[in-house]
Order: sequence, then structure tokens, then C-alpha cells
Amino acid sequence: MARRRIGIIMNGVTGRMGLNQHLVRSIVAIRQQGGVALPGGERLLPDPILVGRNEAKLRAVADAHGIERVSTDLDACLANPADPIYFDATLTSVRADHVRRAIALGKHVYCEKPLATTTAEALELLRLAQRRGVKHGIVQDKLFLPGIRKLKRLVDAGFFGRILSVRGEFGYWVFEGDDPPAQRPSWNYKKEEGGGIILDMFAHWRYLLDHTFGTLKAVQCTGTTHIPERVDERGRRYAASADDAAYATFVLAGPAGDIVAQFNSSWAVRVYRDDLLQIQVDGTLGSAVAGLRSCKTQTRTATPRAVWNPDVPNPFDFYAEWQEISDDGPSDNAFKVQWEMFLRHVAADAPFPHDFCEGAKGVQLAELALQSWAERRWIDVSPLEAPPAQGVGAQHAAPLHRG
Repeated sequence: MARRRIGIIMNGVTGRMGLNQHLVRSIVAIRQQGGVALPGGERLLPDPILVGRNEAKLRAVADAHGIERVSTDLDACLANPADPIYFDATLTSVRADHVRRAIALGKHVYCEKPLATTTAEALELLRLAQRRGVKHGIVQDKLFLPGIRKLKRLVDAGFFGRILSVRGEFGYWVFEGDDPPAQRPSWNYKKEEGGGIILDMFAHWRYLLDHTFGTLKAVQCTGTTHIPERVDERGRRYAASADDAAYATFVLAGPAGDIVAQFNSSWAVRVYRDDLLQIQVDGTLGSAVAGLRSCKTQTRTATPRAVWNPDVPNPFDFYAEWQEISDDGPSDNAFKVQWEMFLRHVAADAPFPHDFCEGAKGVQLAELALQSWAERRWIDVSPLEAPPAQGVGAQHAAPLHRG
């Protein structure tokens, strides 16, 4: 079976998400399975070069996972035509500059969300990618989780009847950083470094709502900083300048009328639910509760006729009539599934809807939610469409190298 090499510049893989989800569970796993199958029988084999500031850390990661190439010189990596893909999982505050440089040198770009810190900058990156003729993608991993896929199957099958509401609970307690250590990096709580749960998580809620239930129409959001002081990786106390919790209501245009969605997002909440993310959908014909992997349903006919009487012990087992939805086959890591899609998109022009326009929509929602919080009011969400590629002489990316 013929194999085709594809070089990938991976920037930011010493961080939590870049290392665990993108490198180990995606690219390394794809290499271990012998690459990605392409039409015609070829296998596309990723050949990553790990880029960052600390060569010792990069080399330790590379050695642990059978990777040969590391570099601390991003510009030199971007100038190498043998590596046509640039991936970015660095700090939100510096991502747009990296992506801009990669596009200028004809790299296809795939990156973590959020794409940028403002909608205007995200749309600028989209226009630059279109003019340069490169392929572009944004991580939208929640759509590939087993629990969300099951929820989407129910929506598409009409299980709910008319969907009335969606309620999402997300988050967990992130320790302050002294004892025990924090589970998230300190920049997440510094507004000046691109931190904040609204900018981080509302990109997820945008694509999840848009692609599962209906088009987003309006948002009302209240954010807060529940924990005002934290301890960084060096043991130094600092004032948290970014929001660590947000409480939002959305209105969606559903197929049978408006849908009200509520999402609570918090890094200062203790988990008393089945999963770190739990979504309940209620409709006229049935309801469902989905987590990252599982999904349970209750039909109209199985719904108990509950009677409210606080003077006697509750006689109902409200969990008893919920039924688990079976898996539709083996499920792979959500990040890996999307990586395989993007690699096929680059190498074989396979469809890939998760582009920079989708990334810009996520930034738009975060920006409007922050505006809603500041102005204490509802904000309409205007349609955000990909601008047409400008000019007939668009430059094209360098061709893929075989090897």
C-alpha cells in the first residue's frame, strides 16, 4: 500500500491540550495506525515537527512518542516547503499573529479555538486564507463526542417533536493553585493574556448550538470572577482579571419555532451531575440528557405525572423511566476524528465544514456575550457569512510533497 508523507508544524504541543489531545491522541495515534486512508488506496502519514520555546521540553515530548523533529525557530519551520500544514495550540493572545505568518507563506492552517480575540481579526484571517488559496480549519471537537452525536441523531429523527428548550451545565472546580496545584494554566485567568471562560467556552457553545439545534439569534450573558486571587505555576499570587464563570441565555431559530437555551459555564463549581458537560433537551414528544459519551431519553408516554407536594416524601424515582441510547458503533477520540477529516481535506480535497468562518462565529458569540454582560442587556446575533475570496489571481499554497 502506497504511503504519502505530509509534514505538519505543530506549535504549542507542550501545553495540556496540544500534548494530550492533538499530539498523543490524534497525530501519534494516526501514525500508529499507519496513517489516514485516502481515495485510491494511498495512506497519508503525518510527519510532525514540534515547535516551541523550550527545546528540552520539546525533545522530551518527541522522544517519548517516537518523533524525530523539534525546533525553536518558528520562522524557519514556516519557510520549509516540505511541511505544508501549520497547527496552532498556543496562547489565545498570540495565535492570530502565528496564523497570519503561516498563511503568508502558503501553509494550510488548522488551529485551536478561539481563532482570535475579536471578530474583526478572525474575519481578517479568513480573508487572508481565502486570498492565499490555503485550506483552513478550526477545532470543533464537541460535535464528534459520542454523547453529542447521539443527541444529534435524536434531533434529526424528530424524536423531540417541537424542541422547547436546551439547558447546558459545564464546568468543575479549578483549584486556586497553592494546594493542590491548579488543573488549568494561569493565563486562563488573565484577561490581558487572552483568558476568560467566555472567550474560551462560548466558541464551543456556538458551534454546538448552531449545528445541533438551530441558528443562534440572540444572547444575554452575565459573567463574573468568583475567585479573585490565584497562584501561578511559580507559586506567585496574582489577581485574576478574567471571568471564571458565565451564565447565559440564548434564543435559537429552530425548525418549528424559537428555542430557548441556557448554559452555565464555570471553573468555580463542584460537579454533581453525570459528566463535566451535561445537556438536557426538552420537546413536546420527549426529552434527552446527554454527556460527553452517554445519552438518555424519556418519551412522552413514559413521562411520570408528577404531583408537587412538599408535605410528604417524594414518591417518584425520576430516573427510572429514562432509557440509555446505545452506541452506533465504536467511537474514536473526537480530536483525532476531526484531524483525519482535515488531513483528507488538505490531501484529497474532501469536505471540511469547520473552517475559519466557523471560527469567526465562535469569536463573534464570545464578543457579543461580553458586550451583553457589560451593557446588561440582550444582544442580537447577526448572520456572519464567509466573505467571497477577493481577486481572480489568488495565490496558491505549495503542493504536497510525496515521500
